[in-house]
Amino acid sequence: MNDNTTGKVAVITGTSTGIGLHTAVLLAQAGFTVVATMRDTAKAGQLEALAKEAGVEVVVRQLDVQDEASIAECIQGIITTYGRIDLLVNNAGSGYLGSLEQTPPETLRRVMEVNFFGVWQVTQAVFPLMRIARSGHIITVTSVGGLIGQPFNEAYCAAKFAVEGFMESLAPVARRLGVAISLIEPGPVNTEFVGTVQATLPDLSPEHQAAYGPMLNAYLGGTQQAFASIGQTPAEIGQVIVEAATAETPHLRYTTSERTRGLAALKYVDPTGDSIIKLTSGRLP
Repeated sequence: MNDNTTGKVAVITGTSTGIGLHTAVLLAQAGFTVVATMRDTAKAGQLEALAKEAGVEVVVRQLDVQDEASIAECIQGIITTYGRIDLLVNNAGSGYLGSLEQTPPETLRRVMEVNFFGVWQVTQAVFPLMRIARSGHIITVTSVGGLIGQPFNEAYCAAKFAVEGFMESLAPVARRLGVAISLIEPGPVNTEFVGTVQATLPDLSPEHQAAYGPMLNAYLGGTQQAFASIGQTPAEIGQVIVEAATAETPHLRYTTSERTRGLAALKYVDPTGDSIIKLTSGRLP
C-alpha cells in the first residue's frame, strides 16, 4: 500500500473500466486504502495492471449494485476487514440511447436499476456506518445529463436526474450528521461506456426512421464531434473526484470542465450547489 496512507478507507463501485478504474488508482496514490468493487472480478486485470504500473495496491471485491445480497455481503466484508468506510464513490453506471418509442419497459427498468436504485442501495448500506461515526463522504458520479436533459437520452437522464434529486435532498440531513455529499458532473468522457451505449442503439422501423432518423443522425454526429473536440479522459474525471475527496469542505457539485460549468450555469446561478444546501439546511435544527 502507498506509504503516504491517510488511514482512510475508500469504496468505489464500477471499477473494471473507465472513470472507476482510474479513480481507484488515483485515490490509492492519494493515500487511501482502496476497495475497488465490480460486478465481475474476472475483469480486474486492467485495474490491477494500472495499479502495479502506478506503484500502488488496490483491493478488488465483488459487488453488483443491482443485487441487494451482493451489496450487503460486500459492505459487511469491508466492515469486518477494516472496521470503517470513510469514502464511498458511487460510479457504476449504464447508458441507453433511443427514442421514447424505442425504449421498452424492461430497458427503462435496467437503466434505472443500475443508475438510480443501485446508487440508492449502496448508499443505504454504507450510510449507517458513517452516521454512527459522524464522519464520511459520499461522492456520486452523475452527468451533465443529470442537470440538462439530452435528446434521445430520456431513460438515462431520468435516472441521473433522480440521483441528483436524491443526493441534493440527502445532503443537508447528512451534513448535520457529519457526512458530506458530493456530485461529480462530467460532460463528454472518452471511455468504453460511449461505445457500449452506441453499440446497443436499437434498429429503427420504417415509421420510426421517418420520424426520428434525421434528428437521431444529427444528434449522433454532434455527439461524436463533441467527444472528439472537448471529450475528457477518465483520469481527468478521477482527478476531480480526488479533489473532492481530499477537500477540507467539499462542495455539493463538481462540474469537470469549463464547458460543463457553462452548461450548468444556464440552470444554476451557483453551479457548486453550496447555496442550495445553505438554503435547505436553514430549515433544520
